[in-house]
Amino acid sequence: MPELTITMGGRNFTVTCQAGEEHFLQTAAAMLDAEVEPLTASMGRLPEARLLLMAGLMLADRTAAVEDENRTLKARLAEIGGRGSPEPKRIEVPVIPPQVAETLVEIAARAEALAACIEDRRA
Repeated sequence: MPELTITMGGRNFTVTCQAGEEHFLQTAAAMLDAEVEPLTASMGRLPEARLLLMAGLMLADRTAAVEDENRTLKARLAEIGGRGSPEPKRIEVPVIPPQVAETLVEIAARAEALAACIEDRRA
């Protein structure tokens, strides 16, 4: 089992962990040390047991808050998921019948013929 030295509140501690768990232990120790630092700064030197107890309680409080938020978000997600998807909106797009295009071509041809007649009369 690997042994690690972690620093907490300026004090060194040697701890062991499972092989491959070193990173997790170091991360956890850093989180605990982040709670210990303000305690030692405000209260001075405390016995190790009390210092670690208070830091642990502060972390537990944060964890409880995160779990509450997680529970609330899961409930909200379940509520949203339970609604199902909304009914699709029906959108009607006007379609131009093929006769209209044919009629427009015919009108254009008549307009060109009329324009040609007018030009012939002017000439």
